[in-house]
Amino acid sequence: MDEQQASSAQPLPALQAALAAEHAAVYGYGVAGAMLTGTERAAALADWRSHQVARDTLEAMIVKLGATPVAASAAYELPFAVRSARSARRLAAALEDGVTQAYLGVVAVTDTTLRTFGALAMRTPANRAAAWRGSTIAFPGMGDSPPPISPRPGMPGDTVPA
Repeated sequence: MDEQQASSAQPLPALQAALAAEHAAVYGYGVAGAMLTGTERAAALADWRSHQVARDTLEAMIVKLGATPVAASAAYELPFAVRSARSARRLAAALEDGVTQAYLGVVAVTDTTLRTFGALAMRTPANRAAAWRGSTIAFPGMGDSPPPISPRPGMPGDTVPA
């Protein structure tokens, strides 16, 4: 087992990574929602709230394991400029892809309960990504693409503590 696989088998780093992705999604939906109207804006607001609930759940899980949850960054770099409803939809899909990918890391842990949690947690963002994209992709969360949104360098919360 290589170093990356070994670290992915540990619950805390995987949960912290999922939490970091949820923080990024909460931030990103604030940007995307500002460019949407009508039912799309309502959908973005509902997704934003869902990510807040998921974030809070992960924070509680991490605290229960005796660790300090990773903090949200003050600002994040977006993968592209969001200046229209079309780019906002693309961002929403990218955010959901990032969250799906992060929960895939939880599926790799050795604890069966957490593995099940990760597998179930992947479904919702994968479905939301497909809705925002307008199409599905094979094996959601398994792409080689970098996270869709990342903390700006030098901002609090840039690292995921072990």
